[in-house]
Amino acid sequence: MSATRSPGRFATALLAAAVMGASAQAIAQDADQSEDPIKVGILHSLSGTMAISETVLKDTVEMLIEQQNEAGGLLGRQLEAVVVDPASNWPLFAERARELLAQEEVDVIFGNWTSVSRKAVLPVVEELNGLLFYPVQYEGEESSENVFYTGAAPNQQAIPAVEYLINEVGIERFALIGTDYVYPRTTNRILEAFLKDEYGIADEDIMVNYTPFGHSDWQNIVSELSRFGEEGKRTAVISTINGDANVPFYTELANQGIDAADIPVIAFSVGEQELTGIDTSPLVGHLAAWNYFMSVDNDDNYDFIDAWIDYTGDEEAVTNDPMEAHYIGFNMWAEAVRKAGTTDVDSVKDAIIGVTVPNLSGGYAAMMPNHHITKPVLIGEIQDNGQFDIVWQTPSTVAGDAWSDYLPGSRDLIADWRKPMECGNFNVVNGSCGGSTAVEEAEAALAE
Repeated sequence: MSATRSPGRFATALLAAAVMGASAQAIAQDADQSEDPIKVGILHSLSGTMAISETVLKDTVEMLIEQQNEAGGLLGRQLEAVVVDPASNWPLFAERARELLAQEEVDVIFGNWTSVSRKAVLPVVEELNGLLFYPVQYEGEESSENVFYTGAAPNQQAIPAVEYLINEVGIERFALIGTDYVYPRTTNRILEAFLKDEYGIADEDIMVNYTPFGHSDWQNIVSELSRFGEEGKRTAVISTINGDANVPFYTELANQGIDAADIPVIAFSVGEQELTGIDTSPLVGHLAAWNYFMSVDNDDNYDFIDAWIDYTGDEEAVTNDPMEAHYIGFNMWAEAVRKAGTTDVDSVKDAIIGVTVPNLSGGYAAMMPNHHITKPVLIGEIQDNGQFDIVWQTPSTVAGDAWSDYLPGSRDLIADWRKPMECGNFNVVNGSCGGSTAVEEAEAALAE
């Protein structure tokens, strides 16, 4: 018997030695680079249609880097921000990500807003074994070994928002209005299936409309929406409109006299930043679903707001949900680096699963094996000062689900990046891993 087991022991010993050797090599490499800064890539649009949302995220990461350096850096090394501007150009995101990883040799990237930009970057970070922390709510249907999703999955935003509208507001008809790209289209496919399967909502009670990025002429669409809401059933808008198109959309609602008492809008991509600089008085009562609002009553949140105002020098500066997601992601990455004793990508990927850090709502966020985090879900009502009054929230945090329970091709999939599974799309029915489809997904997203 011992003869049959000894090869297994020997193989195990070899594997352990290899792992220890690799870790030692990574730590030694960090020691050799002790005088070099740790490079942090920032991949956010500073121009174009998404600059309204993404510029503050660049600033947020730079603030966090500054704070970390003031606290002594990481592993005895200072952090250095490397900023690029993909200019709201989705293929350019891939080029800039390659520049950050291959030329600048950054240790980590914090970036992206739209799902099409993330899809464009995905094959690059997988090919070059980079780390991407993605801070924005998205459509799910993805889990990559090289991406950490600190924004909401649909079960942490879209699904609870619709349940709130049905159970608390009495909504019976839904207008799904979004920007024409992968996030709104996939999210709305999930919501259509959810509404029909769970609540028996009929086809004729679901209106779907998509517009291009930067769309500004909303008169006809809002008129159609008004007619849709006048057919005898309580109606609401589920908005997945992204970027600066939100301003003329809400303006046209006000122009046509549609307020929250008539047809409430619940938005998934409108926060405090998007409301800055516009007259919000006609928007009062409309809603947004996020995992954080600036109005959260918590000491950690007040400290963050104070730090942000000090950093910007702007007493009117606002904070928002994706900023909190970067706050969480940055602190998770820093903790994983300390835990691993190195910035080596493979070591950090292993170390970060299970890492728990404070959120800004008075609780904690944990990194799950599917590379998504735990988050509370909040519904906020727009006030005339551009802030949100929190009208509903989950009693505890919700773990992000990478794969929807409401889509036939997804309900049998799970993601778990721990050994020995190490798979982002494991089919529990046939027991197989589908492997990476990053290249195909990028091509499909960019072709839409």
